[in-house]
Amino acid sequence: MAIDIKDTAHAVEAAAVMGLLPARPRLLALGEPTHGEDTLLELRNELFRQLVEQEGYRTIAIESDCMMGLVVDDHVTSGTGTLDEVMENGFSHGWGASAANRELVRWMRAHNDGRPASDQVRFAGFDGPLEITGAASPRQALTALHGYLSASVDADLLPCTADTLDGLLGTDDRWTRPAAMTDPARSVGQSAEAGRLRLLADDLVALLDAQTPHLLAATSRDDWDRARLYGRSATGLLRYHYWMADTSPARMTRLCALRALMMAHNLFALAARGPALVHAQNSHLQREKSTMQLWEGPVEWWSAGALVNAQLGGGYTFVATALGTIRHHGVDTPPPDTLEGLLYALPRDRCLIDAPRLAAALGGTRPAPRVSPWFGYAPFDPAHLAEADGIVFVKDVPKT
Repeated sequence: MAIDIKDTAHAVEAAAVMGLLPARPRLLALGEPTHGEDTLLELRNELFRQLVEQEGYRTIAIESDCMMGLVVDDHVTSGTGTLDEVMENGFSHGWGASAANRELVRWMRAHNDGRPASDQVRFAGFDGPLEITGAASPRQALTALHGYLSASVDADLLPCTADTLDGLLGTDDRWTRPAAMTDPARSVGQSAEAGRLRLLADDLVALLDAQTPHLLAATSRDDWDRARLYGRSATGLLRYHYWMADTSPARMTRLCALRALMMAHNLFALAARGPALVHAQNSHLQREKSTMQLWEGPVEWWSAGALVNAQLGGGYTFVATALGTIRHHGVDTPPPDTLEGLLYALPRDRCLIDAPRLAAALGGTRPAPRVSPWFGYAPFDPAHLAEADGIVFVKDVPKT
């Protein structure tokens, strides 16, 4: 495929990203095609620093538990807890073991030290309190929401007491059984207690909304924002647990879609607060539907990026990441007729590609799809090229 694409390549810098766009987006989504490679996270960290210093960004959101992320945010804004404690308790999916994530938290805390709250950088997890093996108990989110409301709202307005919630919740291990992910009969999500909790959670969120003027006067906006996060997490978890008990063929499609919806709701809240860099797997952030092969067969759902883009439009930007090699996982030099092969021939070790311009340069010629020998790496789908705003290409990922 003899096409000169050098003019579509730029340095991987915040200024170059902004140069591809008509205006600064509220959410700048940077995807990655694999997890666990600190090389990619270090690139993310540097881009975030530049966005903070040059473009006024103040939040980074990553694919991690939104409730656990509050531990990180407390640390970077006010120094709560030690760095070791934060890395252990503030990340899901094992991300706390990453040296690059540790450096991100350290830099954010150092950056914020001595700055007024209005100029501080913030951290957020935007994933639900979920793992692929199951979902968290709704206890933390429900009780935190109830506690916030009970401290500021007339007790007669509350739909229940804390003791009522505690009794309906029971022990947390009822909710977190790993076996429930593959065996709906092991889930408590459609029990009478869970049904009652769903109604109470809905009433608590409605009360939170109805009392907004009073609550914003009586508490801080940050506390109110957190209460809204508790409400989203509680209702989202209870909905997720309900469908974990489902036995229909659409069960896993529904669960994947509900996870994406929880992500999207968290991203909408962050967009309302100010411009944010969002980092996650490409498939969570792309504008197209996501697909996955699971034990129950293939599933397809609208990604969080697709949901957010549908409402934010130009306020949402998606920059994917594509890789040349990950040799320590058997991903060797890409075939020259693939998109990664075309980019691998460029002289730069890493570059930012103007995706729409590249699509135009290729005309009607579509590169061949790349097939990865390693399940942990998802090559960029060339059919999605026109829907990406940019592509960060990293030629070789060393073992870290």
